[in-house]
Amino acid sequence: MIIMSRFNTVLARNTENAPKGIGPYSQTVAFSHYNNLSAQLPVDPMTGTLVAGGAKEQAEQCFKNIKAIVESIGHVMDDVVRITIFLQNIADIDVVNRVYSSFFHDYVPTLTVAAVAALPLDALVQVEALVSNGEGTIPDAPQAGDLIKIASDTNRAPTSPLSTQSVAFSHYNNLSAQLPIDPQSGKLVAGGAREQAAQCLQNIKAILENIAVPFDDIVKINIFLKNLSDIESVNEACRAFFPDSAIARAVVYVPARTVVEVSALPMDALVQIEAVASHGDGTPPQAVEDRHGIVIKAHNTSAAPRCALSTQTVAFSHYNHISAQLPLNPITGAVVAGGVKEQAGQCLSNLKAIVESIGHVMSDVVKVNVFLKNIADIDAVDGVYAAFFPDGVPARRTVGVAALPRGAMIQIDAVVANAEGTPPEA
Repeated sequence: MIIMSRFNTVLARNTENAPKGIGPYSQTVAFSHYNNLSAQLPVDPMTGTLVAGGAKEQAEQCFKNIKAIVESIGHVMDDVVRITIFLQNIADIDVVNRVYSSFFHDYVPTLTVAAVAALPLDALVQVEALVSNGEGTIPDAPQAGDLIKIASDTNRAPTSPLSTQSVAFSHYNNLSAQLPIDPQSGKLVAGGAREQAAQCLQNIKAILENIAVPFDDIVKINIFLKNLSDIESVNEACRAFFPDSAIARAVVYVPARTVVEVSALPMDALVQIEAVASHGDGTPPQAVEDRHGIVIKAHNTSAAPRCALSTQTVAFSHYNHISAQLPLNPITGAVVAGGVKEQAGQCLSNLKAIVESIGHVMSDVVKVNVFLKNIADIDAVDGVYAAFFPDGVPARRTVGVAALPRGAMIQIDAVVANAEGTPPEA
């Protein structure tokens, strides 16, 4: 446990009933109203090795590990808000979906599925979960108000028996990753990456409108591309949607962002977009909004690379969502010289600069996502990573991707605790 303030704590926990992990990280890290779980590989916790069999058996072991972690912290699987599944082969999606369905019955969480270039231990499947934390992590004190998990669907966006479009808990709405599906026909829209990205974003907007959340209350988007060369076309679509309102335009608000190339997406789509939105007052800040209890706080620092299409960190309530950091020198804007160790060090230095610019420290990081061009670099990266996280506390996900922006070898994003939320004078 790491004490942040008298109100909340970063609480890292592990159980013997699930694998301890390949690398320096905790199985689950709770802060306030969420538990962030490390991505689970199909490792038998007793032997520490991959289970025998194919995608079905490996998916079952991943979900058993998640269930063991969830139960070890006094929760049940219906407390899971979001599931993310990474596959080595998109053709395994049907068999993995059947396994996934067997762990959720009356309720299904939000869902993201993508195939990536490689996974640690050469696994076929990796599964990650975000879990609610009912009373927060305030020591010896109940949380004010009732916390209710709200699952919502609308026919104005694609529906699926495997996922809920939006699941809200406490001050966040987690949305299922949106494919470029026309909700009326159930088919991919015609056109290329720009048209597909626009449909993904339109689906997200419809889901948010259904729950009375403005589009500009999105705090983080993750863009999965079949071909990274399509990024400019996708950026054109993003510029048409962000900023969406006069309030957001006045402060030039855009959410935090991560972009990666994957090897394949469901339905052979070119684009898939995942969003996290505020739940509460939200709305990027201006004077009239500051009288509300909680507002989105967007922040950039010159000590880290800046991008016109994303904000370095967006805080809402008890979390800061940080944009993916490339190994760019913030002064020159160029990729740093050297190999993966130097690049990992620069990514983490950029992350640290952002964290410190908002009055936090690296021990406030609850979740780290590492994207590697070559999964074999994981040990070299861990050597650098340990210098920034000596206690190995944050939960973590590591995947090998087909390509990263600027030809980088590594990209890292993070979720950071926000000690007392973002109400004025909190």
